[in-house]
Amino acid sequence: MPGDTERSGGERSEAPRSGGSPAIERVTATPEVPDPEVAARPKRRQFTAEYKLRIVREADACKGAGEIGALLRREGLYSSHLVLWRRQREEAAQAQLKARKRGPKAKVQDPRVKQLERENARLQRQLKRVELLLDIQKKAGEILGIPLKNLDDVEND
Repeated sequence: MPGDTERSGGERSEAPRSGGSPAIERVTATPEVPDPEVAARPKRRQFTAEYKLRIVREADACKGAGEIGALLRREGLYSSHLVLWRRQREEAAQAQLKARKRGPKAKVQDPRVKQLERENARLQRQLKRVELLLDIQKKAGEILGIPLKNLDDVEND
């Protein structure tokens, strides 16, 4: 009957919970694609020296129970960060207190310079030996009467 407001058992007055009428087929636009801006591996955080010093000073100023924990939670840090940064601060202070060598800084010398100096000394010793042998040959030639060519003439040939 057209004016009958009663419904049969199979009819429902609200849309099905799956999202719409069963006659209309839902079409998804595109499959889920991961965001290309997200890094595959998380980047390691780096803290500046000023930031580390500020946090260590704030932690040192904490007097009440739970204040350091609240500071670390607020900054997103771990207690190991605080331990490491305190150790670094102490090492830097120790390095500043160490006695430094007085006077001008030692010049850094290239290792090749030392090698070339050794080679130069070796060649000078060898040159002295050769000059000594040449002197002996000249004297032997004068004694035996054998004329030797002048050294300048030999170089020009």
